[in-house]
Amino acid sequence: MTTPFDWEMMRLIRRLLLLVATSIILPLSAFAQSDDVTYCNKLGALASRYIGSAGAEGRMAPDLNVLGAVDDCNKGKAAKSIPYLEKRLRDQRITVPPR
Repeated sequence: MTTPFDWEMMRLIRRLLLLVATSIILPLSAFAQSDDVTYCNKLGALASRYIGSAGAEGRMAPDLNVLGAVDDCNKGKAAKSIPYLEKRLRDQRITVPPR
């Protein structure tokens, strides 16, 4: 037979398990996000270097959409920018770096 004390102990154990699980999962997700930002910055560097249009005096003018995607990477919106930058690089037949 369970007593009120047993129920309180089970509640306490559940809360502790939830706390432990949360403390393990949150740093892992932050690490994955930093990897995405690093990868996004690599893509942005390639795209900024190789994708553009002919500007004044024969120089290459940067593509404003690429600049916007790189800015999004720096703001932590890598999930939105990575597919766009990968597509733009592949469209120009530029090899995308491994993730």
